[in-house]
Amino acid sequence: MKGLDSYALKARYYPALLATIPALVALAIVISRAKFSLTTGIASLAIPVLVFAAADIARRVGKRLEEKIYAESGGKPSVTMMRYSDGTLDAASKEGYRAFYASKINQPIPAEEAEKANVKADDAFYERGGAWLRENTRGKKFGVLLAENITYGYRRNLLGLKWPALLTNAALISLCGYFLYKKGELNTDDETTIALLIVVALAVVHSLFMAFSVSKQSVIEASRQYARQLILSCETFIGTQAAPAKPSKPRKTKAK
Repeated sequence: MKGLDSYALKARYYPALLATIPALVALAIVISRAKFSLTTGIASLAIPVLVFAAADIARRVGKRLEEKIYAESGGKPSVTMMRYSDGTLDAASKEGYRAFYASKINQPIPAEEAEKANVKADDAFYERGGAWLRENTRGKKFGVLLAENITYGYRRNLLGLKWPALLTNAALISLCGYFLYKKGELNTDDETTIALLIVVALAVVHSLFMAFSVSKQSVIEASRQYARQLILSCETFIGTQAAPAKPSKPRKTKAK
């Protein structure tokens, strides 16, 4: 855990844990009720491996979903918000941000007429400017931006695990339902019955959460919030450049 940064922990592993909770609980119950053996030892080791695998799947599927969402919504928010035709940010501020981009990436500022002719004509300029900002806004100084990025990554990756989680829950409910139906034949004790009912209840509640709370719209909202904060981070650099240098204090000389 010490080797994980804040983003990796909250945006990748938290969604993986949340998406696999019913399966982890079921596995933990099986391990706790079985006598210790090589099989239970392997099952115990499988828990962190399962979470790691889920985090990796979430990131890969989330990135594919990201590209699909951008294509459906007209482009990356950090790019579309900088277009002349977008009204998210005021025109005067965007003019200053474009000038700042131009000074950092050594490209001329796009012309409004070119955008009117082809709305995506100058997106490469905004893409390069956004890339410069992402590379130069890492660190504690940009804590608000990091928080927005984590929220976006968390929602995107959780959306990537939505259907795998729902399918896993369906399998757990079916399996537990089978054991509860056959409990007489299997001589299932009361504790095992209660454990199975807990897994079923958790899987049902978890499925409702994944079905109704995890959505594409929530990812779009988070992506726009992050993009807006990323663009506004220009103010920090512009303010630093505009701040006058403090006059140096005269050195005191010792009297001879």
